[in-house]
Amino acid sequence: MTTPHPTRQGPLAGVRVVELAGIGPGPFAAMLLADLGADVVRVDRPGGPGLGIDPARDLTNRNKRSVVVDLKTAEGPATVLDLVDRADILIEGYRPGVAERLGVGPDVCLARNPRLVYGRMTGWGQTGPLATTAGHDIAYIAVTGALGMIGPDPDGPPTVPANLVGDYAGGSLYLVIGVLAALQDARTHGAGQVVDAAIVDGTAHLTTMIHGMLAAGGWQDRRGVNLLDGGCPFYGTYATSDGGHMAVGALEQQFYEEFTRLLGIEDIAPARRDFARWPELRAAVAERFLTRTRAEWTAVFAGTDACVAPVLSLREAPDHPHLAARRTFVEHAGQLQPAPAPRFSATPPTLRRGPALPGADTADVADDWAVPSLTKPGATAAPTPAPAVSTASTAPAGTADGPTRQEPSA
Repeated sequence: MTTPHPTRQGPLAGVRVVELAGIGPGPFAAMLLADLGADVVRVDRPGGPGLGIDPARDLTNRNKRSVVVDLKTAEGPATVLDLVDRADILIEGYRPGVAERLGVGPDVCLARNPRLVYGRMTGWGQTGPLATTAGHDIAYIAVTGALGMIGPDPDGPPTVPANLVGDYAGGSLYLVIGVLAALQDARTHGAGQVVDAAIVDGTAHLTTMIHGMLAAGGWQDRRGVNLLDGGCPFYGTYATSDGGHMAVGALEQQFYEEFTRLLGIEDIAPARRDFARWPELRAAVAERFLTRTRAEWTAVFAGTDACVAPVLSLREAPDHPHLAARRTFVEHAGQLQPAPAPRFSATPPTLRRGPALPGADTADVADDWAVPSLTKPGATAAPTPAPAVSTASTAPAGTADGPTRQEPSA
């Protein structure tokens, strides 16, 4: 096993990132880079992003530092460009054309720093008929076909998968992959570039395997009738006697045999290969699960290859024995939260700092990055504390200079 390096905190230690404050997938992508060791400086706007969340609780700003710069002043863009001079990556999530109007678009940034990777996080992308239109995760996954696949009832509405599929899987993770790939290219060839990470593109890319199955005749273009969308009686969720649920994923024959044996329905097990008997099989599985509590069924399937797990809530998940043993959730500054991922044998990432408070790190960043303009009068604006509430603002999304990819407010 590789011995962890004693001083490097994550594989991206030494990489400098400027994040122009936004909401949703942009901040999450920057958090992931920060978790992996990058020095992420978040450029907050006066008054904050308008989410209505206590900034001390906004975990997507952990491991970062914050400065406040008003990009609508004469001095603001120049200050950001001074940061750009010293950065490897910049991340922004404005609507197309807004960064250019503010004086921090890709052309001017790359002119100042030709090796810069300029990452653009949007919902619709930088081009196309909808590029400047407001939107949310649910709209992006709707038009890509992803939302239409999700849900157990072919005649009912799709199931909304929170904002995980679009914002964070199709958005944040693709932006991170893109800027890191471009950073590798910049370090090899000496020239940076613009990364256009659109949630619609990333989400469509996530459906590649399903498109292959569709083309091969192994997937019907309707939800709730396929192997992985709730249509299969041995790949889905079932209620227990106490109102809990169990998740079943016994796809392979050997796992299915273990599942039916432990569930006590071996007499109907041959129905696995008879589609006409799937409703009968589903009813038998549902009936059996209703005879015991979630805890009882968890004990029955514990340590087996039946591919069955209890459905836990967000508050319950950290106490699951496997997740607790791996420290999948950790506590930092009194706040329980998901640990950085993935894991590295030589340069393990750490939780170094709690959420960055707007403007709290201006002096430190000015010194560390050698950007004295950060502390000049007029270049920065005093931070305005955000309201200490835990619910999102209901302000309308899509202000003129707000993010292209709209979360509850912009």
